[in-house]
Amino acid sequence: MRTGHTQCQNASMPGALYIVSTPIGNLEDITQRALRVLREVDLIACEDTRHTRKLLNHFAIATRTVSYHEHNERERAEELCKLLEEDKSIALVSDAGTPLISDPGFRIVNLASAKGFPVVPVPGATAFVTALAASGLASDQILFGGFLPARAGARRAKLEELRTFPATLIFYEAPHRIAAALRDAVDVLGDRPAVVARELTKMHEEFVRGPLGELADKFNQQAGRGEMVLMIGAAQSDQAIQDSSTVAGTLGERIRALEAEGLDAKTALKKAARELGLKRDEAYRIRESQKHRRAR
Repeated sequence: MRTGHTQCQNASMPGALYIVSTPIGNLEDITQRALRVLREVDLIACEDTRHTRKLLNHFAIATRTVSYHEHNERERAEELCKLLEEDKSIALVSDAGTPLISDPGFRIVNLASAKGFPVVPVPGATAFVTALAASGLASDQILFGGFLPARAGARRAKLEELRTFPATLIFYEAPHRIAAALRDAVDVLGDRPAVVARELTKMHEEFVRGPLGELADKFNQQAGRGEMVLMIGAAQSDQAIQDSSTVAGTLGERIRALEAEGLDAKTALKKAARELGLKRDEAYRIRESQKHRRAR
């Protein structure tokens, strides 16, 4: 068993497994490091060799490829580890983006690391991170759930598990299931703000934003093409789930009381939010909304 290896960043190592991220659409998004590694390794393990060969041909890379997918993952992981034992270097790629993110790869990474071989990540594009960055939804806490179950009952059960989770929920979804997934989401989670991103980094890249119910109606009429990223706003705190006018009234009363005790407006808002279990930004939005309504 190999231990205590030093990872060299400037040349591919013998007996090392490289986890190489590839573009999710736009070929310009591949990194210089990824291209170098793909040229230097002895073998590239691909989810689909035909798909990866198009990428390799575009960049004039002639490295030998072998298939590595969900149907042959167990036996292929053993075969690849034997090559690592022979000091061969191997790159693992998926059809698009970062390997192992809702794609095969766990078995070979787990086995190679258990045997002490260097496992070297070569970072790059990931669809759900790319989508989240441009979504406009909160990104301080997220939960990536991969693909939702295809069957309605299992899908609704999964959404129910996450109903109260205080984070932006992110899923991958196929175009022929997106309308059903949105309908189930609004039924289980309520009409939360949501974003559907599709064709990321490609010519027809699109972000569709709105309440879940509105998006369900839209995609029920026209599903669109391309694998999609569904992002759903976080569950609100217990106080925010209550009637919003009650929360706003309680917040306003508490702020006024704290100001009467001598606190400045900013400190009073912060303290009242903490006492009511609200995030400061959420309390600020409620307070500003109150001011706008009074000004009308």
